[in-house]
Amino acid sequence: MPMHRARLHDGASIEVEVRGAGPAVLLPVNPRPVEGPQADAMREWGVDPALGRGLVDGLADAYRVVAFDYEGHVFATPKPHTLTPANVVRDMLAVADAAGVDRFAWYGYSWLALSGLQIAIRTDRLWALAMGGFPPIGGPYAEMLQVTLATHRMATEPRPVPTPSGAGPSPDEIDWSTVDTGVSELQARQFVTLYEALQGFDDAAVQPRLRCPRLCFAGSADEIEYGERWGGVHVSMAGPLAGRRAELEAHGWQVHVLPGLDHTSAMQVTNVLPVLRPWLAAAAELIC
Repeated sequence: MPMHRARLHDGASIEVEVRGAGPAVLLPVNPRPVEGPQADAMREWGVDPALGRGLVDGLADAYRVVAFDYEGHVFATPKPHTLTPANVVRDMLAVADAAGVDRFAWYGYSWLALSGLQIAIRTDRLWALAMGGFPPIGGPYAEMLQVTLATHRMATEPRPVPTPSGAGPSPDEIDWSTVDTGVSELQARQFVTLYEALQGFDDAAVQPRLRCPRLCFAGSADEIEYGERWGGVHVSMAGPLAGRRAELEAHGWQVHVLPGLDHTSAMQVTNVLPVLRPWLAAAAELIC
């Protein structure tokens, strides 16, 4: 599989894997399955250690898939004061350039979904935009800032907390008041920087600027109640999709609310590909 390296905004570089042929699709995922103790810990929390590879394999027969572990990169090489929306977009375009891609589709999940929206309003290089686990209108930017500020505070003032063992808890059993964030101060600070920069962002106002086909989805149970330690914040990813569906569709979004799924389960390959793949095929016909 062809490998490339992209130079990012802070001078660091990231490895980029390219597979398949056809219209280009950028996937900010880890194309290599995680192994060992880290993989075991991921399974306990319901995350597939081979999630990225599954997405790549599920699309590479029809598309030129450009895969890169951007989230893993920013945790390994934190950008505490420079992880702004403009710099994230700059990084994504650097990845596309390194892979020799001009126009591309984007699929991102959670904060990487909102990154896709930022790409779409700052460049005309997208031929399709898919956002999973983060609403294109009514995004919880203020709530996520509160969560990231609390995470940063906890990273600077750590306290011992229980860690999961044995079978992973169900989403309803997770006590967010005791979960160990497991992140460093610099890792946490970069997401404070990101969400601080997004506080003035009006996602409804930018909708007329979007021209490419677009898809959004979330699990119907993608609602998180953070306890007092986190400031008592409620983060809703599903609510805006269900409550503002007509508005989203009027702006050209194809909307899917996946019954019974939470934030973690809705991102798994078996739930993403049945939604993403046929939509990409229909969008690709428009550029052929």
